[in-house]
Amino acid sequence: MTFVKFNQAPAVKSFGGLVEEIFNNAGFNKAWKDDFHTHDFYGAYPPVNITETKDAYQVDLLVPGLSKEDFKINLENKTLTISAEKVAESKDENQKQLRREFSFRSFKRSFTLNEQVDAEKIQAKYDNGVLKLQLAKKENVQDAAKVIVVE
Repeated sequence: MTFVKFNQAPAVKSFGGLVEEIFNNAGFNKAWKDDFHTHDFYGAYPPVNITETKDAYQVDLLVPGLSKEDFKINLENKTLTISAEKVAESKDENQKQLRREFSFRSFKRSFTLNEQVDAEKIQAKYDNGVLKLQLAKKENVQDAAKVIVVE
């Protein structure tokens, strides 16, 4: 004889109970802690600000602790790729590491550029831990006015 068990609707929870479950759930806490609250997230994905003016786009990446020689910037098929790799520091055998809260990691960020960006006029500058890219816009070349006659 086979019994069929029907799924019952879950018990109704209060709003406070739902919020508590969401924020106290081990999976959520692990993802939040591991991905956002640690240096791993910001090391792998440095924060970026992008602004636009009438003449250009400004891309600023927060990447302290590097030198301008550490960056590699490429443009291929309308994809701008910014990356950096920092070689690990050598350890002095005469020193004992008591605490290490920061390290230098490589990163790679890519952005798809629109038709307005003039690839020949992209400039980059590294100053006070911020990599600043200036992406000049192409000059608007308007087609000559044209009158279309209805026949």
